[in-house]
Amino acid sequence: MVVREIQQFSEVRQRARAYLCYLFSRNMPNRLPNPKLEEINIALDKIKNEIDRFEALYVLDKDGIQVSDNLTHKKAYEGGKGKNRSNKSYFYRAVRQKRCVLTDPYPSVLTNALTVTAAYPIYNDKSELIYVVCIDISLEDILKIAHPTSSQSIFGDFVKISYSAFSLALLIVAFLLFYKSMSTLWEEGVANAFNNIEMMFKSTILLTLALAIFDLVKTIFEEEVLGRHQKDDVHGIHKTMVRFLGSIIIALAIEALMLVFKFAITDAIHIKVAVFLIIGVSILLVALAFYVKSVSKGVGNDSSD
Repeated sequence: MVVREIQQFSEVRQRARAYLCYLFSRNMPNRLPNPKLEEINIALDKIKNEIDRFEALYVLDKDGIQVSDNLTHKKAYEGGKGKNRSNKSYFYRAVRQKRCVLTDPYPSVLTNALTVTAAYPIYNDKSELIYVVCIDISLEDILKIAHPTSSQSIFGDFVKISYSAFSLALLIVAFLLFYKSMSTLWEEGVANAFNNIEMMFKSTILLTLALAIFDLVKTIFEEEVLGRHQKDDVHGIHKTMVRFLGSIIIALAIEALMLVFKFAITDAIHIKVAVFLIIGVSILLVALAFYVKSVSKGVGNDSSD
């Protein structure tokens, strides 16, 4: 999926840039006494034989005009000579930074798929920009190139499938809890439900647990399967934890309240059981408050840095 691929690219971007820049620098120095296009094309042909996962290799002059046709494995991608690419980010970034750069993913004109471009500036012995050599690689292929091993990629697919299966199982549990709660209310009837406080408490507990599990399923599926990690929202995972634990504490508190009413009416001797449960809920509540405070402090320190 596109979102997950972009997330993976951000993780391996430095490795991908290092590899592509190494290919350029090994085959052509970026400073030559008199850089010639023929020599650069020979070097590009060597790179073409070293890497088979790319869309096109081409050369731009100091003004951003393409001075060579695309060197590619596919005839459909040939051509391109004479095009003005001075407005492309990879050109002006390479010129401005005076080093090899790697762009963010963008839609390719050739394939309409997400692509990244590495640009490598070449200077003469007077430090004057002569050419900018570029290579276009699809996002899918750059991930395969920069991925440490193929076994990890297979394991990553296995993990996604596993998370999907667990998410589905938990979702079924959540819906079963919801169904059980609503069916209990339906069987008892609205009038009897108001008279049977214990039954209403139990239904509320089931609904609370169903909501907590559903929220957990939503987070697991979005982050682990769809890959929607929101790095800008540093509170994301902590909010999920707080909401889940909060739902559990609420369910336990309702159970404790129900036991208090039940034992107060039927058997006051066993009311200490409800008291112990209330004490346990209070401890959980204090622990949750400590967790929230610790997380908020840690996030505050990170943002101040």
